[in-house]
Amino acid sequence: MLHASLEMTMGIRLVFATIVVGWLWVDMIVVMGDVGTATSYDPPYLPTRCPGYSRERFPGDGLFAAASNGVWDNGAACGRKYRLRCLSGLRRPCKDNTITVEVVDLCRDNPCQSTLALSNKAFDAISTIPNTKINIEFAQI
Repeated sequence: MLHASLEMTMGIRLVFATIVVGWLWVDMIVVMGDVGTATSYDPPYLPTRCPGYSRERFPGDGLFAAASNGVWDNGAACGRKYRLRCLSGLRRPCKDNTITVEVVDLCRDNPCQSTLALSNKAFDAISTIPNTKINIEFAQI
């Protein structure tokens, strides 16, 4: 009887440990990005500081961004893709969406007002309030 009880206790511990490890693994995957800010920027989106970008070369879904100096990396950011989501902002602007944007330009403002300046369509996909600054989590993919 004691042996069966001990086996049951060990089994419960093993299941619990598996659940905890699985939860931690998922949590690590979800939270492996940087935290920054995002604003929107208006057209015209051309010309850009990234060589070779024309109207035909822009992402067809309209989800693109201009990078601040910290992300720009002397132009190496051109063509990089970032997965991002809204974390917070004034008046709770966040939509429960994660989007992928492609860097097509250097931020026009100097200094840039945010980490990433998103196209209007990209910004609208993650924020309910236009023309505001939001906190984002982003990761290069």
